[in-house]
Amino acid sequence: MTRIAGMAGNRGRNLLNIDDRRPGEAELAVILTNGEDAPVLESASERGIPTEVVPIADGASRREHEEAVLEALSDHEFDLVCLDGYMRILSDTFLESVPTTLNVHPSLLPSFPGVDAWSDALSAGVSVTGCTVHVVTDATDADGNVIEREVDAGPIVTQEPIPVYEGDDSDSLKERVLYEGEFRAYPRAISWFAADAIDVDREADEVTVDVDVASTDGGDHDGLPGRRLTSSDRLDTLRYGENPHQDAAVYADYTCDEASVVHAEQLNEGAKALSYNNYNDADGALNLIKEFDEPAAAVIKHTNPAGCATADSLSVAYDRALSTDPMSAFGGIVALNRECDATTAEAIVDSFKEVVVAPGYDEDALEVLFEKENLRVLDVGELNEKRTERFTEKPIVGGRLVQERDLQSVSVDDLEVVTEREPTEAQLESMVFAWGTLKHVKSNGILFADGTETVGIGMGQVSRVDAVRLAAMKADEHAEGKDAEGAVMASDAFFPFPDGLEEAAKAGIEAVVQPGGSVNDDDVIAAADEHGIAMTFTGQRSFRHD
Repeated sequence: MTRIAGMAGNRGRNLLNIDDRRPGEAELAVILTNGEDAPVLESASERGIPTEVVPIADGASRREHEEAVLEALSDHEFDLVCLDGYMRILSDTFLESVPTTLNVHPSLLPSFPGVDAWSDALSAGVSVTGCTVHVVTDATDADGNVIEREVDAGPIVTQEPIPVYEGDDSDSLKERVLYEGEFRAYPRAISWFAADAIDVDREADEVTVDVDVASTDGGDHDGLPGRRLTSSDRLDTLRYGENPHQDAAVYADYTCDEASVVHAEQLNEGAKALSYNNYNDADGALNLIKEFDEPAAAVIKHTNPAGCATADSLSVAYDRALSTDPMSAFGGIVALNRECDATTAEAIVDSFKEVVVAPGYDEDALEVLFEKENLRVLDVGELNEKRTERFTEKPIVGGRLVQERDLQSVSVDDLEVVTEREPTEAQLESMVFAWGTLKHVKSNGILFADGTETVGIGMGQVSRVDAVRLAAMKADEHAEGKDAEGAVMASDAFFPFPDGLEEAAKAGIEAVVQPGGSVNDDDVIAAADEHGIAMTFTGQRSFRHD
């Protein structure tokens, strides 16, 4: 356990935050101040933290005062010293007698190193300031006089950027730097010390942080750093979020090289701007059609595919995607992976759609699409073969989840046949198509496919059996010109029991692709054999929960 000697001059809010959070299970062993009336003393007493007061005696030199501080701290065991508004420059008399001493300064050093960093940042007109946690080093000469250029000049441990907003004054900026910057950065630094992940080289005046470096050794977490820093700029404010009572905005990452709806050009300028839900759905639709090399079309509703297909021509692919569930496609998003032609455009405007996304449009297609006043037409530009954005993020209360994008794909050669009945070549092709589409269906997800077109989709169910039933219902009641009889079924996770296969057999399914891996795989395989269903395992799951 890392024990901290805290030294504060006033309220000690950073030290109290550290006590609340206990980063790396570190705890405050003592809080020392040189002011008998410092509010931190009462706060520490209420928390049961030992305190020490060492007033600055009249006529005492800097070194004499520091010797008194060291004497007061000698009754306490500690591994780290943390300063918090301790308005006293420390010399080597103190610093060489204690473990590493840290301080947090309210700017991004070396900018604005003075005592009023907030006002200095505002006067300079910068758009970003922040805070810096650094190792405290001696800033005095042999006589104990302060060398101004050496103050706050110790090696940096970590920094946290904070934007400066129009209308900020010193007080508002000070509060935001504290609560959004220092309250993040200081505990982070302490947790690294507690994990023995920091090396302080006093002679070289350097700090090395092991956990802040992404692994590049090909291990299980290759590329995931100990700290993830991202920055984006507000592109636009939106009418509202998912619901009218929620404010929303879209932010842009201008370093992204991959085709995206954020950077897409809206060609019909007179149409209303994209909404929060439009952006979300259009992003899902675009990611889906990036899966396919052949001409592909998808219709998305509430980030789930209502239908998807590939074909020799774009218009045929769109017709097959739409016919999966034309009722659910009403008010949906259309995504295409080829330049949109007039034939496809005429089919798109035949019913109400919100947005169409494509890597280009010919002039005749645009003439057709522009007839629909509020159909937003997005040109995302060339679809790169390589998808450059490696990670996805999901903010959650108190933090965020980061994971690699699900860029897995399967080929026919990857499929392991586990049943007595062998799938046909056509069924194997359909399995590969279904698996690529199913990655974009909310879990629990089941997808029925015939050739390279969807027949029925069961998405977002808490029961896999219900997902099968929903896909069957969609195929039988909503699909036009096709049904589940003889189709291939894909499941995004294994079947824990044979009941899912039983429902598939009732729907007329003749082949199944699923990950496998259940303790009841043998029972599920036996059920498939009993019903004459061919089944393959991919060996990899494809959950999508958001």
